Amino acid sequence: MELGATTALYPLHRCKTIYLVRHAQGIHNVAGEKDFGAYMSHELFDAQLTPLGWNQVDGLREHVKKSGLAEKIELVITSPLLRTMQTAVGVFGGEKYTDGVNAPPLMVENAGHSGRPAVSSLNCPPFIAVETCREHLGVHPCDKRRSITEYRPLFPAIDFSLASLSYCPFMSHFLGIAFLQICICLFADRE
Repeated sequence: MELGATTALYPLHRCKTIYLVRHAQGIHNVAGEKDFGAYMSHELFDAQLTPLGWNQVDGLREHVKKSGLAEKIELVITSPLLRTMQTAVGVFGGEKYTDGVNAPPLMVENAGHSGRPAVSSLNCPPFIAVETCREHLGVHPCDKRRSITEYRPLFPAIDFSLASLSYCPFMSHFLGIAFLQICICLFADRE
């Protein structure tokens, strides 16, 4: 049987679409382009976004809103690295946060020395940080992260329940299997 545009192996109304977004430009990207050895610099530990990176975030946010995609997103999964959370919140988060609102911000003002205003958690999907949703769990300081206890005050509305409290590179092999199981559960049909 040949499948056409209206047929599929699994009914489309029961499927979820997964969009993958790489983080915007981080300070480690700039340093690494100039000198690959810079990736070993401890000054790049848990690298934050550059001003160009924030411009990239703003551009993608505008595209996501104009295309109507923003209304279709049900869940945002991000790795618990500063640059990835900044990218995810900047693209898919709510509008500018206002004090006195009955919901915590997704990101507080100037998180990670960003110079950016706080971002609201209203009118946006839930956010969850998942340890194994990462490109590398390696030796470069830019690929290591701060403790979750340091992140919670910066990103109060992100759910960190699927991220370990402290970074442990030895758990990466075991966590990969767990992440696959989590994704299957999160994207399973909710009937």
